[in-house]
Amino acid sequence: MPDDLHLIDAVGQAALVRDGLATPAELTDAAIARIEATNPTLNAVISERFEAALAEASGDLPDGPFRGVPILLKDLGAAMAGEIQHAGSSLLKALDYRAPADSHLVRRLRAAGFVILGRTNTPEFGSTCTTEPVSYGATHNPWNVEHSSGGSSGGSAAAVAARMVPVAHASDGGGSIRIPSSECGLFGLKPSRGRISRGPQSGEGWGGASTDGCVSVTVRDSAAVLDVMAGWEPGDPYTAPPPASSFLSQVGRDPGRLRIGVRTHHIFPGMATHPECVGAAEAAAELLASLGHEVVHEASPAALDDQSFMGSMLTVLATAMRRQLDVLESVAGREVGPHDVEPANWASAQKGAAVTGPEYLAALESIHAYGRRMAAWWAGADDRPGFDLLLTPTIAAPPPRLGELVATAENADQAQWRLAELIPFTAQFNGTGQPAMSLPLGISSGGLPIGCQLVAAYGREDLLFRVAAQVETAAPWADRLPPTAAT
Repeated sequence: MPDDLHLIDAVGQAALVRDGLATPAELTDAAIARIEATNPTLNAVISERFEAALAEASGDLPDGPFRGVPILLKDLGAAMAGEIQHAGSSLLKALDYRAPADSHLVRRLRAAGFVILGRTNTPEFGSTCTTEPVSYGATHNPWNVEHSSGGSSGGSAAAVAARMVPVAHASDGGGSIRIPSSECGLFGLKPSRGRISRGPQSGEGWGGASTDGCVSVTVRDSAAVLDVMAGWEPGDPYTAPPPASSFLSQVGRDPGRLRIGVRTHHIFPGMATHPECVGAAEAAAELLASLGHEVVHEASPAALDDQSFMGSMLTVLATAMRRQLDVLESVAGREVGPHDVEPANWASAQKGAAVTGPEYLAALESIHAYGRRMAAWWAGADDRPGFDLLLTPTIAAPPPRLGELVATAENADQAQWRLAELIPFTAQFNGTGQPAMSLPLGISSGGLPIGCQLVAAYGREDLLFRVAAQVETAAPWADRLPPTAAT
C-alpha cells in the first residue's frame, strides 16, 4: 500500500482497491489514524463510527465505483440510520437524537462502496457561514487555526483540506459548499436545483434553495461523486434534466471557446470587495483569457444589483427557521424557547412566525421572477449574445477570524450586516437554482486561501467541470497543503 495515501484523491484510492494495491480496511485504518492525529487541533469531526466502519471495510462492501474509500458526512441532512443527526443544535445533542432511516443520498453513497467514518461539524441548522456552534465549538481553518473554515460545511471542508479524507459530503443553501471551499483551499461545486434527491425525509430545502453535494481536492472527485449522488428518486417533486453522459467523463473534455463575464465589485451599496479578492478574480480572468476564452470585464446580469432579492430570500429563510423550531419541538416533546436555540436563529424564527402564507408565496414568486431575469443574461437575446459563465470572487474578503461572525442576543443585526459584507456573490444562485463552483486559485498576503466563483446556466454542471479541469491543469492546486495537514 502506498505510504502517501493522504495525497491520493478518492478516484485514485478507489483504483488502488480495484488494482489490489490496497484493501478497503487499509484505506479506512489510515484515514482513521489521520483523523485521530489532526482532529484534536481542528475540531472538524464531531461524531466517529470507526469500529463500525472498520467492520464494514473488512466485510462484503458493494462493488461500486468508490469501494473502500473513506468519506465523512456533514451533520446536516444526510440522515444515516442509528447515527446522530444534531444539525449543530445543542438541544438535539442533549437529546442524543439519532436518525431513524437512511436518506436516499446516504443509500447511494453506501451503494457506491464508500466507507462512512463519521459526521462533521456545522453551525446550528446550517444558517450561517462560519462553523462555530455552541453545541460542538468552533472548527478551525487548517491554514491558520485562528480563522474560520467557513460554513455551513466548514467541518467537511476542514477535514478534506487537512487530508483526513479525500472527499466529504457537504450542502449549500446560500453558499455553504462554495464559501468553505474558498476559505479552505478546495474545489467545491453547488449542483443545479433538483439534481440530488432530498428524500425521503423532504422534497426540498429552503424553498428549493438548498442542495447537497461534496467538497474535494480534485475536480474529478467532485464529478465522480456527483455521478453517484445525482438522480431522481420516486416521489421527488422535481428533478434536474439528466446529463447526456457522466459528469466524470466531462473532466478533460475541451470546453471550447467560452464567453465569460466578470464581476468583482460588491453587490450591496456602501460595501467593498477586499482588494486581494478582486485581485484573485482578475488573475483568474487573465488565466481564462490565456486559455482562449473571451473574457468580458464588468459584465454581469443587471439582476445581481436588485436589492429586493435578499429581502425575499430572508423571508423564506426566516419562515424555514420557524418551521425548524416546530420540528425541534416535536422531537423534544415540549415548547422550545430562546434558551434552546442560538440567538440569530431565535431572532430569525421570530420574524418567520410573523410571515403570513400569502407573504411567503409572494417571496417565492419574487425569487422565481428574479431567476428568470438572471437566466436571460446567460441565454442572450436577438440583439446581443448570451454568456456561458460568470466569474466573481467567491467571497468578498479573506477568511475572517473566529468569533467575528458569531451573533449574540445583543449584536444579531450587526452580525447579519457582517455576513452581507462577506458573502454578496453566492446566495443569488441558490435562489435561481444554477450550478456554481469555487476554484482555489488565490492566496492572501496572510497565507489564507481565496476562491474564485464560476456560475453556469441551469443544468450545465458539465460545462463547469470541463472548465474546472482545464483550469486545474493550467494552475494546479492539489499539492498545496495547509500547515495542519495529516500525513
